[in-house]
Parts: sequence; C-alpha cells; structure tokens
Amino acid sequence: MSRALTAKGAATRGRIVNGAVGLLRERGSEQVSLDDIRGATATSKSQLFHYFPEGRAQILLAVAEHEAEQVIEDQQPYLDELGPPASWVAWRDTVVEKYVAQGSNCPLTALTRQLVPAHATAVGPVVADMLEVWYRRIAAGVERSDSDEDPETRAAVILSAIQGGVALLQATGRSEFLRTALDTALEPVISAQRTPHAGAIEIASK
Repeated sequence: MSRALTAKGAATRGRIVNGAVGLLRERGSEQVSLDDIRGATATSKSQLFHYFPEGRAQILLAVAEHEAEQVIEDQQPYLDELGPPASWVAWRDTVVEKYVAQGSNCPLTALTRQLVPAHATAVGPVVADMLEVWYRRIAAGVERSDSDEDPETRAAVILSAIQGGVALLQATGRSEFLRTALDTALEPVISAQRTPHAGAIEIASK
C-alpha cells in the first residue's frame, strides 16, 4: 500500500495476510476465496478491500512476499554468518530441520508449487528475487571461506541441492535425500578449510 498505516492498521493487514498464508499452504491458492480469508481472519468485506483494494490478486501478491521473506528468515542468523566450517554445519542443520518439520506446509512449497504455477506473472518476480537473495548470500559465505571454490558456481550447486533435496523430501518423507544432497554440495567448501590442528568437522548427521 502506498499510504502509511497506523499500528492498528498494520496489525489488521498482517492478520489478513497471515490468515491467507495458512489457508493457501493448506489448500492451495485456487481453493481459497476472499470469503474464506474473511472467515478465517474475522475480517469484514469493507476491511478487506480497505487494505487490499485490488482484491484477491493483491492478497496473493502479499502472501507471496510474506512467504519469500519467510524462506530467508527461516535460515537466520546462520545464512548471514556463513564462512567458517562450523557455520556451514550449523546452517545445514537448520535448513534440514526446518524442512523436515514443515513438510509440505512450508513457504518454499507455497511459492513454487502453489502460487507460481497459477499466478506466474504476478508472483514469478517475487520468487526470482527471493532466489537471487538466497543465492547471493550463499555465494558471499563461500567467498568468506578459505576454500578455492568459485563463489557463484558453488552457490549455484548448493542452492540446487536444496531445491532438489526438498522436492525429494516432500515426495518421499525421507530427509536423507536433502541431507545427502546438501552434504555433497558443501563438502568442497568445508573440507578445504579443515586443518590438522583444528580437527575434522563431521558434516554427516550425528
């Protein structure tokens, strides 16, 4: 919205978005109507259109922006601290644990499997921007490491491992697909930084 919201207004708008997020994750975007959102958030029709004058399309865009932010936020503070070997292990564990716990009810799935296929024109740029942010932060971590890996190439491999691993996890319920793909992608960065004095850092699950 172009105008500034009061604290109460921001809270109301946030309640609408959060309610829509829950419905879309559960049902998929095509199975959620404005009436469903109104009912789930105890919002009147006038309130709904006050904050979202363009209706359903504007709400879906707000949901996409929320989910894109959540994908990045779920990895913090570890994503922005990547560099030393232990930081990659902590981040890896966080990523795996998050996606195992969320299952199909996760922001990444909501974006890539529900919102983008049905609303590519509006939502596609949001997802592309999110992936670019994710990719660049991983690349920055590779650059801060002591490895000789090309940051952009290695970041692409790591991000691709997550995307494929999450898809397999959700299709099979088996976390080892995600963990193994991510461990393999991270191994060149972590192993290059090991020293005899520091001791090896196990990247496999304990």
